[in-house]
Amino acid sequence: MKLSTTPALEGKTIVEYCGVVTGEAILGANIFRDFFAGIRDIVGGRSGAYEKELRKAREIAFREMEAEAASFGADAIVGIDIDYETVGKDGSMLMVSVSGTAVKTR
Repeated sequence: MKLSTTPALEGKTIVEYCGVVTGEAILGANIFRDFFAGIRDIVGGRSGAYEKELRKAREIAFREMEAEAASFGADAIVGIDIDYETVGKDGSMLMVSVSGTAVKTR
């Protein structure tokens, strides 16, 4: 499946718009990773644990969105938007949501 943040795909013609598709993933952060990420924030450097969780959440959200588009018979998704949020009363959960328009191309 072709994926694009743009409204069109170069070299392809959109022949049918199938509808808006979405994918979401919410992952909780581990207390030990939080602790060590906090230490890294104090002494500097990147938080590999959080980057890994963010990547994992994004991959899950994209897979969900692609599965929904495939159920419509689409072969591409255009106009993809990716949003990142923290949720929960203490912001301890990470949410990634993606949305786009499923299309058929030729």
